[in-house]
Amino acid sequence: MNLNDKIYIAGHRGLVGSAIVRQLESRGFINLLMRTHKELDLTNQAQVQEFFKQEKPDYVILAAAKVGGIHANNTYPADFIYQNMMIEANVISSAYESKVKRLLFLGSTCIYPKAVEQPMREDALLTDVLEPTNEPYALAKIAGIKLCESYNRQYGTDFRSVMPTNLYGINDNFHPENSHVVPALMQRFHQAKVDNDAEVVVWGTGDAMREFLYVDDMAQASLFVLELDEEDYKANTQPMLSHINVGTGKDVTIREMAEIMKKVVDYKGKVKFDVTKLDGSPRKLIDITRLKRMGWEYSVDLKEGLDETYEWYMSQNLHQ
Repeated sequence: MNLNDKIYIAGHRGLVGSAIVRQLESRGFINLLMRTHKELDLTNQAQVQEFFKQEKPDYVILAAAKVGGIHANNTYPADFIYQNMMIEANVISSAYESKVKRLLFLGSTCIYPKAVEQPMREDALLTDVLEPTNEPYALAKIAGIKLCESYNRQYGTDFRSVMPTNLYGINDNFHPENSHVVPALMQRFHQAKVDNDAEVVVWGTGDAMREFLYVDDMAQASLFVLELDEEDYKANTQPMLSHINVGTGKDVTIREMAEIMKKVVDYKGKVKFDVTKLDGSPRKLIDITRLKRMGWEYSVDLKEGLDETYEWYMSQNLHQ
């Protein structure tokens, strides 16, 4: 990509979208297209078509999505499947109509079956049933991958997909009810430190294993895949199996995560596990062989990434 190419980042205020914007700006890209939801409703086909017609972006990064935790997915399944499918269909079809050079679609590793061999390889897609709690969201993300592949096959477009593992970092969601594990634990440990609590209670046994990737690494990986030479991309993917896992290839137990978080926050009390609460899936680790073969690996380890996230968290007064 040239520094003056017009790049549209859909979802530029979210966790991943904002990290991609930071990465592009740090590299000197000066022609970034961004629209808030109020300025452009991506579920509205006419609005999206008009936007592409007027702006004619060279590249599109589709990071916009309706996201949430287990509670939100269970409570609003229709919203999750409808809104995400509309966003993808509108943006991808308009990108084709306006002849963008390349598009990158961001998905999620929840696309893989519930009972899947670990680590999860790309070819595990559509081999078994999905986790019921987030099936609508996962189906929408699978549809996004297949939209990209179908346009590539029928029209010769260059639309690519990346599937990140659990992400955390600057601009994460610290909402007390629907945040994910990293911001939830960070808030809990910080509050316990402020209140001088003797212990912090973490849900589950602590034995469940999870993989975590710092969002700035995800932004770098996204641009790496987007900028990859078309021959290299095709050599490492298949027309109907084109998505690429993005992660560290390493996981930690929730117990280990809690101990690292305790150090990051400098909390002096004890960590207790509430075994009456569910662990969820015992393990969720992705296979990153495909991306490593292409030439990209993560650089920020978990402690370093959490330190940076906590520093930002404190600077935003999110703890008050």
